Amino acid sequence: MDFSVVAIKLCHVAIRRLLIAGLFIVVIVVFQCCWTTYYSLLDTDGSSVAFPVEVSISETSEKEGLFRSTPNIVMLNITFAPHSKEADLDRHELASDGGRNSRKGHTPSKGFRVGRDEDAVYSFTQKRPKYALLDPTHKVGEMDNRHNMQFVSQRIPSQGFAILDTDLSTSDMIHLVKEPSNASRIQNVGMEPQPLKSPLSMSNSKPNMGTPSTTSRLVWPTSVAQMNTLLLQSFSSASMRPRWSSRRDRELLSAKLEIENARVVSNSSELYAPIFRDVSKFSRSYELMEHKLKIFIYREGAKPIFHQPKMRGIYASEGWFMKLMEGNKRFIVRDPRKAHLFYLPFSSQMLRVTLSNQKQMEKYLEKYVELIAGRYRFWNRTDGADHFLAACHDWASQITRQPMKCCIRSLCNSNVAKGFQIGKDTTLPVTYIHSVMDPLRGFAGKPPSERSILAFFAGSMHGYLRPVLLKHWENKEPDMKIFGPMPRDLEGKRMYMEYMNSSKYCVCARGYEVHTPRIIEAIFSECVPVIISDNYVPPLFEVLKWEAFSVFVRERDIPSLRNILLSIPEEKYLTLHLGVKKVQQHFLWHRVPVKYDLFHMILHAIWNNRLSQIRPR
Repeated sequence: MDFSVVAIKLCHVAIRRLLIAGLFIVVIVVFQCCWTTYYSLLDTDGSSVAFPVEVSISETSEKEGLFRSTPNIVMLNITFAPHSKEADLDRHELASDGGRNSRKGHTPSKGFRVGRDEDAVYSFTQKRPKYALLDPTHKVGEMDNRHNMQFVSQRIPSQGFAILDTDLSTSDMIHLVKEPSNASRIQNVGMEPQPLKSPLSMSNSKPNMGTPSTTSRLVWPTSVAQMNTLLLQSFSSASMRPRWSSRRDRELLSAKLEIENARVVSNSSELYAPIFRDVSKFSRSYELMEHKLKIFIYREGAKPIFHQPKMRGIYASEGWFMKLMEGNKRFIVRDPRKAHLFYLPFSSQMLRVTLSNQKQMEKYLEKYVELIAGRYRFWNRTDGADHFLAACHDWASQITRQPMKCCIRSLCNSNVAKGFQIGKDTTLPVTYIHSVMDPLRGFAGKPPSERSILAFFAGSMHGYLRPVLLKHWENKEPDMKIFGPMPRDLEGKRMYMEYMNSSKYCVCARGYEVHTPRIIEAIFSECVPVIISDNYVPPLFEVLKWEAFSVFVRERDIPSLRNILLSIPEEKYLTLHLGVKKVQQHFLWHRVPVKYDLFHMILHAIWNNRLSQIRPR
């Protein structure tokens, strides 16, 4: 009996030892497997790259601009080192103002590369990201101030993943290796854009403007089709109601109802219907704006930041608008109780010249808001939702995002991935003015039959994209005139204008930021704009159908640029060219504003967005 008990106890001890040894072996094996997987995801110097995760995109979620992830989600954390970014100054931008708008050039530093030809973008990385936490439930283009998000990517069978580490002063891109067809690369040549297969863009939520650190989030580059969806969604989204109603709100609601029930306009000698989203509604809206809209301009604020417009240079749009707005008699009222909108007349360019630090600029605008909120009751009624500003400097979108977050912001730097809100904010066109007396000097477009050049670009190597454009197309094809900066003398200017006037397509590639004056220059020279700038919301997007007179090419599709343009039928090109000619009148500045010109179109965009956001109390 004693021997049997002892034997049983020995067996139990042996079993326990075997279980402990087995558990120990399993732990070692699991640890080795995890370490091998982790190590394989590091590059040679220990920096990490993005982890691919599966995502399912339903038909509904595509329409809503929303991604729905599978349960297999990897949580990461990415931070970005400080960086600096400056304006998109081009080879001809300093010629007329003696270099007053010039700034030091950007010297990119070397980054890392994974992938194929397109990955030349890597060479222009400033800092390498560490980790980020990204959220797949966020809408495309939606921004917030959180540091943690979730990241998802789309997996393509039999394909790997590639990461682009681009210039962090603008956007970083993670993209799929699968090569799309030409049809899917063109977003607007007579066909519906393809579902999202664009690269992910890492956009900074705050640029380094004297601050110690910045954070970023990853978002998918937003296609024109998705921007259209976001615009429609903004019309039906809930907006903040005023704390107390007013007669002006009732007047706006009445105008909104009239526009929604506008009679159909079949023929108009003044408007070309194909370039508009809805020419009938636009015509009625513009008419009501002329008869009803009243604006109050705050007189507070000292020069040069307030009430001192700059009429030349790359930021001239904000100056021209300020000058014409403050000198206007039709829309301006002296009694703020009669106003539907309130104008904040400051110059982001002069603010940047006067104060070089972001925090100082934000604080300055905060004090200005406190001043007008203390003297007038109108700001507090809506938290500034019926106030608007026009600002063209690159940093304007950042320095106004907090103190003027509810305002209607007309911005040149209209990056939907960096806080620009489609349906509330509106895009201010970048119109580089060389001569105040003659804004169109040098533009004289030739008819299509005399345009022998397929595509033209010339400019300084600002940002990460333009060097990639030159890498693929400089001196590669006789009909692709792709250059770096051209001489700034008279002969260089003449050659530049001759190329613009003799080309079928003019490439409008982003610089440090998404905007570029080449879009308006192309329209003036009757050259079809080819916009290569992910997440850029084009000017007057609320009313104009940009697909009717321009071509959008994704940044990742630069290697196929020529094939994309050659695939556009001649009949379609002629339609685009006609659209460019017809849209010209809406981008012209006049010293005395005329109907449907750029001043009135910018003002209408602000009026339109205010109407779309107002709700019955």
